[in-house]
Amino acid sequence: MMDGKLEAKNISMHFKDYQALSDVNFTLEGNKIVGLIGRNGAGKTTLLSILAAYRDATVGYVEANGKLVFENAKYMKNSTFLYEAPVKDLQDQKASKYFEKLQLYRPNFDKTYANELMKRFKVPDNKNLSKLSKGQLSAFNMIVGLASRTPITILDEVYLGMDAPTRSMFYKELLNEQEKHPRLFILSTHLVSEMEYLFDEVMMIHEGKLLLHDDYQSIIERGYFITGSHDDVDEFCSGIDVLIEETIGGSKTVLIYEDLKEQDIQEARAAGLDISQAKLQDLFTHLTGGEH
Repeated sequence: MMDGKLEAKNISMHFKDYQALSDVNFTLEGNKIVGLIGRNGAGKTTLLSILAAYRDATVGYVEANGKLVFENAKYMKNSTFLYEAPVKDLQDQKASKYFEKLQLYRPNFDKTYANELMKRFKVPDNKNLSKLSKGQLSAFNMIVGLASRTPITILDEVYLGMDAPTRSMFYKELLNEQEKHPRLFILSTHLVSEMEYLFDEVMMIHEGKLLLHDDYQSIIERGYFITGSHDDVDEFCSGIDVLIEETIGGSKTVLIYEDLKEQDIQEARAAGLDISQAKLQDLFTHLTGGEH
């Protein structure tokens, strides 16, 4: 399953009168870290639960290497889905017992590595999982995801209970693990500015629809802030969709998402316009409707 292909085809998901996902299509291939970004309620968890075969889509389907993933025992052994589980759903057992059971249905699970991470992230192994703090439980979920070493590893905002230093340790460990044991990681987040350096690819979801999916570098290379006189900026941006604009006196700044040729950029600068690269956070904020 390594270097395989995961395909979502025409995925839609309905809950009574609520449509959580609408006609989502994409293909993920190879060993990479994919960032799934979206605001709260955008449909991230619903989509990930379908990719993990935890639920079947109302319309459409997901395939891994040409095989349906739902009710596919082989796929379940080769994929991991970690999320913030309510305490009431936790089994009343210690981490060591949990790891022993995990070894039975996750053939690549590395218990030695898991125990090493437990010590490094200061997660006690002598407490029942239901008694762990929110931060410890988040770290525990992260540990399970990394140590399972499944070809497809899905982490749904597992960082939520971690403080900033612990999140930084997690990001570093994720990159180290990806280098040593490459696989397809899918990470959902709304902490875009903090995590974007991790991503090889980005999928942006908004109100149940996939807004964009591309490699990280291609996405940020289309985002530009352009500043100059009001008239010069308007002339340059004629025919281009402007995400935001701010005017101070005779100066104007706009944010665009557009493929610009190097010649266009050089000519704009020669005309006195300042052009700078936007960050993924800027694009995410304004492609999904403005400030939170």
